[in-house]
Amino acid sequence: MHQLIAGNWKMHGLAAQAAALAREIRAGAGGMACDLLVCPPFTQVAAVAGLLAGSAVAVGGQDCHVEAQGAHTGDISAAMLADAGARYVILGHSERRQNHGEIDRLVNAKAVAAAAAGLTPIVCVGETEEERSAGWETGVVAGQLQGSLPDGFAGAVAYEPVWAIGTGKTATEADVAAMHAHIRATLVRLLGEAGRGVRILYGGSVRPANAASLLAVPEVGGALVGGASLKAADFLAIARAAIT
Repeated sequence: MHQLIAGNWKMHGLAAQAAALAREIRAGAGGMACDLLVCPPFTQVAAVAGLLAGSAVAVGGQDCHVEAQGAHTGDISAAMLADAGARYVILGHSERRQNHGEIDRLVNAKAVAAAAAGLTPIVCVGETEEERSAGWETGVVAGQLQGSLPDGFAGAVAYEPVWAIGTGKTATEADVAAMHAHIRATLVRLLGEAGRGVRILYGGSVRPANAASLLAVPEVGGALVGGASLKAADFLAIARAAIT
């Protein structure tokens, strides 16, 4: 299975900016030995999906609601994302967990909704600096996996050490190897043999300068890229570092 290089644009991108970025990525995406994904803000999903239609780059959303429709002002359903051209959706990102109080049970319900709408969920897990300093990181991540992944989960998992997001800090290769091995073992425990086929992405200040070393770590099935995904040259450089 190819590695997945996913760009999380977060709350960036007015129409002209998003279109320009999508066109640049499309132009440079040919012949990559990996799967490519960009996740623009909701307002740009349909437009970006249109610009990337027929290319090697898939489009995803950054969150979804648990219901397919209803009186949920300001929310977006998985069905709406799929209708706009999305194929994936990021769920349980640390910024959603921290800023919106999302708990594992809610992430689990969103993953069920995403799969029902035909989307591939990318469920994020990861520990804070305080949790790692206390030696709780493996227990925290295992607990998030157990609570966030529904039975029969067939998406991807992204490990994002919270202390390495947007801080310029990056976990060492040894840190990444240890946690990804722990996540794989937990996936197999929770999902059986199917857990061996779940891609585990690394997300935490991935840049062109460190992408090759991070993507070469055992059990790293790709990268969830934040800031570097907003520059086509950087995002494509990370993609070129993917391991075949």
